[in-house]
Amino acid sequence: MYKSLKKLGLISLLSVSAMMSTIAPAMADQFDDILKAGTIKIGVPENFPPFGSVGKDFKHEGYDVDVAALIAEDLGVKLELVPITSKQRIPFLTTGKIDLVISSMGANPSRAKSIWFSSAYAPFFSGAFASADMAITSPADLAGKKIGVTGGTIEDLELSKSLPEGADMKRFGDNAATISAYVSKQVDVIVTGNTVAAKITKDNPKLNMETKFIVRQSPAFMGIKKGETNLLRWVNVFILHKTLGGNLDELSQKWLGQKLPALPSL
Repeated sequence: MYKSLKKLGLISLLSVSAMMSTIAPAMADQFDDILKAGTIKIGVPENFPPFGSVGKDFKHEGYDVDVAALIAEDLGVKLELVPITSKQRIPFLTTGKIDLVISSMGANPSRAKSIWFSSAYAPFFSGAFASADMAITSPADLAGKKIGVTGGTIEDLELSKSLPEGADMKRFGDNAATISAYVSKQVDVIVTGNTVAAKITKDNPKLNMETKFIVRQSPAFMGIKKGETNLLRWVNVFILHKTLGGNLDELSQKWLGQKLPALPSL
């Protein structure tokens, strides 16, 4: 009886092993597929400078585009850029039209139901910006200053919580009006997103504007298809390597005119 049971157990074990051997090869690994194909398809912003847009030479350029190029270089594969809109980011990834999303995308619980997120790779934040000769390091230093902000925005709501007595917050109807007020020196400080500040700096270098303090962090993360563990691990190592090596800081200063702030991880 014991021998019979032992024999049946061995047969069952062999059957399971046979089944696993037939299933295992069918389990796709996107990371290996990319290396074998010699190409990686990366979704980048279609029109969201300075992260991604068409340059004067009609080629795509920007922070996200340069990060995508670094990834392809480190993988040793050819880069295929796929310009996408915000609404296309997740559908293109889940349907396999792209291997990776690098498109200034924030992480939230809703999106995390559909895709995986890497560690943060890009500086995306709301901050207070002013001339380098102004001694401002925190909201407390805004007392006696005129601050320009677009009314009803995250910047407005967040800074209003810690605005000191004596600060003169001037709210404008849209970003264009807020920018105009700062450039024309109607206000001393502008509170806005770092990409907006980067454009102001690029268009008006004589203003000598710099980041004074961060109002709210909202960094960008790379999107990866659910289940692709090997690709996620490699991407996170890549981000750590390029952060420690200074590559991402160089790109931040190139495209945003600012040093890379500390990037939180998920």
